[in-house]
Amino acid sequence: MIIIHHVDTLPRLAAAAVAGAARAMPVVVISGARQTGKSTLARAVDPDRAYFTLDDLDVLDQARTDPEALVRRAARVTLDEIQRQPDLLLAIKREVDRKRQRGRFLLTGSANLLLLEKVSETLAGRATYISLWPMTRREQLGRGRCGLWPELFAAPDHEWREVLAAHSESPEDWRELARRGGYPTPALELEPAARDRWFAGYTQTYLERDLQQVSSISNLPDLRRLMRAVCLRLGQMMNQTELGRDVALPQPTIHRWLNVLEVSYQLVRLPAYAVNRTKRLIKAPKLYWSDTGLALHLVNGEAAGPHLENVVLNDLLAWRDTALRRPEVSYWRTAAGEEIDFVLELDGALLPIEIKASDRPRTNDIKHLLAFREEYGKRSRAGLLLHTGTTVEWLSPGVLAAPWWAVV
Repeated sequence: MIIIHHVDTLPRLAAAAVAGAARAMPVVVISGARQTGKSTLARAVDPDRAYFTLDDLDVLDQARTDPEALVRRAARVTLDEIQRQPDLLLAIKREVDRKRQRGRFLLTGSANLLLLEKVSETLAGRATYISLWPMTRREQLGRGRCGLWPELFAAPDHEWREVLAAHSESPEDWRELARRGGYPTPALELEPAARDRWFAGYTQTYLERDLQQVSSISNLPDLRRLMRAVCLRLGQMMNQTELGRDVALPQPTIHRWLNVLEVSYQLVRLPAYAVNRTKRLIKAPKLYWSDTGLALHLVNGEAAGPHLENVVLNDLLAWRDTALRRPEVSYWRTAAGEEIDFVLELDGALLPIEIKASDRPRTNDIKHLLAFREEYGKRSRAGLLLHTGTTVEWLSPGVLAAPWWAVV
């Protein structure tokens, strides 16, 4: 991996979505985990607007004592880390209602404001919310995009090989991508040893500072143990009873802390596909992490199959949360044990995806994809088996096997 020292110049997939939303709505909110690049993105989208961060104590004090004056300090304002003073949203609402102007406010926050208990104002009808996830593989390469999901949906199934050939890629080690994750600084600026120190500092800052803005948590060692327990279960169905037993915490605490981790964009709960035809479906969500590099740091482990799934999922989430026509991302599992890692739903069509950390895909690997296609008939597109090898081939008339790096 070539180390890039000017990450601020790399284009982001979300830039077009933010710019488009600012042309339509008075308020645009960019939310995501700390250090995903929200501030950099906000400045890049409109470098001429006034910028104030609530990490600045003087700005934070004004947000608390005279919020109306703060929101009127310029014609177009960026307010960074808005979750530090959620009541500021009331002043923004009043200002928008007084003078409705498209693109007036650009807000960033390290928590999902729509899910925060302490937020009483959601700016309904006045704001567009856009989530910024850690950098995708193609963003790290300087291309400012996600994988080829839009192209695959747009093309007939029988042309998928041609679509991949038209966007030729060089092979990449998925383990290295999983280890470096997608936070811009550790992914692109740091060597492995320094990267590990960065993750350690990030975890400490997240636990001791950022979380306190979301929920009052006094027993931080217990929460860290829960984070580690989750990261040891990537790709598994959520079982709060097991988690509580492993970290010796009561169920209400586990439930609340999982919500906190999700609100602050660390935990990802992937929902089960819900449309039932003839099979009885499992409905519990599966657990993933927003950044594989941080997940591996928390468990001090080696990259394994679930981390490859997580890499693909992170790319899918980045696409989902910036697309004009928003796809749904879920997984599919029946009571009989048939399972598909990811199901994409867009405009009524379903695209099933299976991930195999193997460089030699076999016909036995696609039996659940075939079962899914049989279950949902014409609604299902061809199945996609992503593997770690180099071959692109149809393993059956309805399942294409392709290298993960050719798509993601």
